[in-house]
Amino acid sequence: MSTASKAVLGISVVLTLSTVAAVHFKQSWDRQRLHEGVVRDLERLERKKENLKLLEEQRILTRQLEVERRRREAELRPQDT
Repeated sequence: MSTASKAVLGISVVLTLSTVAAVHFKQSWDRQRLHEGVVRDLERLERKKENLKLLEEQRILTRQLEVERRRREAELRPQDT
């Protein structure tokens, strides 16, 4: 086997191994990114539930304050009788 053919064989083996290693690395990286996306989605859904809960609490408090304000206004107005 000539020196040139040995060099070509060596280079092709190195390139092949590099390609296989790169593909495996990329697959691992993609899998990790997909998992992180799922975790972020779950966190986002939890925040959304919490925000909806807080919104409902604020609506209830607003209704209570409006009722209280109307009651106080009615008490302060002179009675028309």
